[in-house]
Amino acid sequence: MGIFDKLKNSAAEALNKAAQAAGKQKETFTFAALPESLEEMQRLPEASLDSPFKTAALTVCALCAYAADRSIGTEMLNWLRGPRPLSNQEISFLNDRFMDGKTYVPFSYFAGAVPANDYTPSEPFTVEIESHPHSDDNEGYKSLHIRSGGADSPRQVTLRVTGSGKWYLWEQFLLVDIRIPKSADPWA
Repeated sequence: MGIFDKLKNSAAEALNKAAQAAGKQKETFTFAALPESLEEMQRLPEASLDSPFKTAALTVCALCAYAADRSIGTEMLNWLRGPRPLSNQEISFLNDRFMDGKTYVPFSYFAGAVPANDYTPSEPFTVEIESHPHSDDNEGYKSLHIRSGGADSPRQVTLRVTGSGKWYLWEQFLLVDIRIPKSADPWA
């Protein structure tokens, strides 16, 4: 292979990497403590809901609150959903997801939470939200991904923007099964 072929291949690789990186954005959010009420959540800087990343980060917090207290978690999720509160079917789905002691699932999205430590996140609580090349395929919506310490692939959250520029939770796929915690694994 000649020098021109090497340069051509090198340029092609650089273009491919740039194309893959285009459309990818990553934002990290850190919480000293997780909100334990809607009022606490609304006092956080992310509560401006002026970016889909902020709303996605607060969704993880709301699901953690739901794991501890369904009423408080429902309040938080309804606020994050804006003019479209949870339906009875969606509440039933959430309750099903937390059956059998699976309250650890939402905590798995915070840094340091892995099966080996029973999904105990590092403190302060840090969550990383990523966009991808197809995040903006549907006008007015944004799909984002969040990695779980108990899954091989990231999970999706979809947000919807209003005319006022606020981003609200449209749907989340964060409560799918992940690896069980070490303390619950009979094979560990």
